[in-house]
Amino acid sequence: MKPSPLSDLSRRKFLGTCCAAVGTTGLLSALAQLRLIGALASPATSSLTGAAVAPDYKALVCLFLQGGNDANNLLIPNDSAGYAAYVAGRGALALPQTGLLPITPRTSDGRAFALHPSMSEFQALFGAGHAALLANVGTLVVPTSKAQYSANSVPLPNQLFSHSDQQVEWQSSVPDKPFTSGWGGRLADLTNALNQNNAISMSISLAGQNSFQVGQTVAQYAVGPTGAVALSGSSTSATTLAGLRTRAQSDLLAAQNSNLLETAFSGLTSGAISDSALIAQYVGTGAAVPFTTVFPTSSLGQQLKMIARLINAAPAMGLKRQVFFAALGGWDLHTNQLGAHATLLADVSASLKAFYDATAELGVASQVTTFTASDFGRTYNTNGNGSDHGWGSNHLIVGGAVKGTDIYGRVPVLTIGGPDDTGRGRWIPTTSVDEYSATLAAWFGVSPTNLPLVLPNLSRFANPNLGFL
Repeated sequence: MKPSPLSDLSRRKFLGTCCAAVGTTGLLSALAQLRLIGALASPATSSLTGAAVAPDYKALVCLFLQGGNDANNLLIPNDSAGYAAYVAGRGALALPQTGLLPITPRTSDGRAFALHPSMSEFQALFGAGHAALLANVGTLVVPTSKAQYSANSVPLPNQLFSHSDQQVEWQSSVPDKPFTSGWGGRLADLTNALNQNNAISMSISLAGQNSFQVGQTVAQYAVGPTGAVALSGSSTSATTLAGLRTRAQSDLLAAQNSNLLETAFSGLTSGAISDSALIAQYVGTGAAVPFTTVFPTSSLGQQLKMIARLINAAPAMGLKRQVFFAALGGWDLHTNQLGAHATLLADVSASLKAFYDATAELGVASQVTTFTASDFGRTYNTNGNGSDHGWGSNHLIVGGAVKGTDIYGRVPVLTIGGPDDTGRGRWIPTTSVDEYSATLAAWFGVSPTNLPLVLPNLSRFANPNLGFL
């Protein structure tokens, strides 16, 4: 049986899914956000027909690769000496050179590089100037050399090789303090005033709760890859049992409560129900898909397809800035890496290409930038037929505003025991997450003066704009 675009959820799971806020601060900010619902016109007057995304509209899409992507097999040395050293260093994880996909960056460090054989769609985007790579980026408290690392003379990110800690630190860009908010949430707090109303949060997750979008005033709102989520038993019918139950529920939620927690719960629940119904108007069963691009049927493909549909709905929702979060798991490949990694990269490549094509079809390719992030890279050498947790990694940036066909940052010296290695090919990042994030935030519209509000550690690093946008 084909699932309904409106997933049927219990009240507890519904709130957890829709209102992906964290802690007391998140609860109150979500309540404040959801109380702003209702500014849009009714379904009869809010048709998307003829709507056009504003020329000053921008969307930022974070694609998080959960588990730690082995970027050593994403970007591969392709000159004779470099490839020979790669084979020696990677052992069983080395890919045959005959299947690699060569790329020709606009600038060169004297080495030749190629992409994983599964990345043909990304290779096409890179060659056409719509995509770039950022080399050896990772969490850093301060710029760190091998000598400083070995001497333990500079502070290092907390729990450096831990999945949960590094996911949070990548998404917060504050690796030396307890988590309070994500840099995407701080970005939304700072730019939300650019939106014309707040009927729906500008921070939308297609992958449930995340640290990246946790803010102080703008609450993240989660939808599913097939559309809005709905509370179990909810109905707009006044005659069915479900409809009567929904009316009774609405009356209870609208009742005055003296208890702050009860008030917050009522506001969150009623707001989430309203948001769900509103989203369904634009991307529900009866809403036409506004592009012909065919997306992969994978979870990632469908997440990005829904993001494209939500971007198209931005004018009707009164939004000129949106921050999205999508995710793909399965990257923690300690064993049997080669086949699984190829499948994952093929999904990323095809899904990113489809998403770019859909934004081009909508006429907003230059207004949407997608970037990847991940816990960390992985060891250059193998543990047998997999790899272990690393540090610095290579990442992808896609969009019409990207200064593509180039590799930004510095590819490390790919030698175990070399100047960039802490051991086993765990590369010390030569670009910080702060610099990566600041470049994206500046494109999104944050002024140099306000960048430290989004990236509080940015002043510790030399390159607040890496130049890829």
